[in-house]
Amino acid sequence: MNTKKILILLALVLLLPAFPGTVEAQRPGSATPRQERLLNGLKVLLWNDPSADKVTIRLRIHSGSAFDQQGKEGTMKMLSEVLFPNDPTRDLFTEDLGGGLELISNYDFIQINASSRPGEMVSLIENIALAVVSPRIDAETTGLARERVLAELSELEGAPDYIADRAVAARLFGTFPYGRPDLGTQETLEAIDFADLRFAYDRLFGADNATLAISGRIDANLAFRAIRRFFGSWRKADRQVPPNFRRPDEPSKETLFVGQIEPGTLVAVRTAVRGVARNEKDYHAYSVLASIMEERLRSRSAIGERDSIAVRHDAFLLPGILTVGYMTKVTKPDIGSGDGNSNRIDDQIREALQERITGAEFSRARNALRLIRSAIDPVAVWLDADTYRFASLKAENEAFSALTPEDVQRAADRVSSAPTARVVVSVRPLEIEK
Repeated sequence: MNTKKILILLALVLLLPAFPGTVEAQRPGSATPRQERLLNGLKVLLWNDPSADKVTIRLRIHSGSAFDQQGKEGTMKMLSEVLFPNDPTRDLFTEDLGGGLELISNYDFIQINASSRPGEMVSLIENIALAVVSPRIDAETTGLARERVLAELSELEGAPDYIADRAVAARLFGTFPYGRPDLGTQETLEAIDFADLRFAYDRLFGADNATLAISGRIDANLAFRAIRRFFGSWRKADRQVPPNFRRPDEPSKETLFVGQIEPGTLVAVRTAVRGVARNEKDYHAYSVLASIMEERLRSRSAIGERDSIAVRHDAFLLPGILTVGYMTKVTKPDIGSGDGNSNRIDDQIREALQERITGAEFSRARNALRLIRSAIDPVAVWLDADTYRFASLKAENEAFSALTPEDVQRAADRVSSAPTARVVVSVRPLEIEK
């Protein structure tokens, strides 16, 4: 252990009497964390798991690309990348700390996931704090962040599924945040400079707009002292920025065709309606409905089309999107009057929504979702509770348990009468062969 680490550990030990825990210690292996809060508002969750071979930090900022300015989409994505701008700052987590680093950025939050060997826990906390509390945001690091996002974007822009998902979201939401690409475009990314990133950081990266969770084989008291030492200087936000946006207009009823489409063309089709927010009471009903619709559509489709059919409900902090996606071949010679197979499947979508929800369908779908929920990392659940402002985890679980077929039927009735957006995207044979 080097001299710097020895001095840090000694300082933390000496500070022990000054920083007693604010709640009872967490029972080792418990799904319920020890909860603390720093004076700057940073919420801290600690799980001690003696059987773990790593220590993992998850730091979530409860603001995402929904706050990107129009014309500068991709700002929050670039901001997440600029925190660790080059390979040496990232390699440290694997080569020196024996763990790893992952950055997640979406419409609702930015999250840093990092891990280390148990013996490197204090260094892990220190390095995450250095990146977040006093990031280097200048022309050089902004350029490096832009290069990383452009590389990720270039891999997606040729993918038919990505093109179709982006097109239907834009059709459904327009300039509302969820209609704009969270990764941005080449044009918007080039328009972002370091002043934009600094403005977004100062506006949204406050300690009181974040939750830090640390889990694994940890000494919870030592971890909390290290967190107080290294994150204690992180400032509060000047003010909390509420996610208030003008409601989007209704989508066009006309199908949007993207690319050269003619008889025999393989196309990716998306039909979508607006869903509900993650913390709305109908969220679970929409999730079960998506599962039931996917089962119904696959059972009625041609064998070659079944595997491509996917129905999902993407819920956000604000109302999200329910999407039916599939691939098929165009059969009609006059593309302007319809596209053959995709029109047939859209008829099946309408029929699937008009049929009453049966008890057997409801049970299968809810049981499948129960298995998915049980497999979710409890740390992610606690972080979601803060991001999406659950009344409580108990209330969230009770809402799922209390779900009935009638709740799902009401969701189906609501979806069947909602304005629909529809896009058809050409898929080049070369992309399918890959």
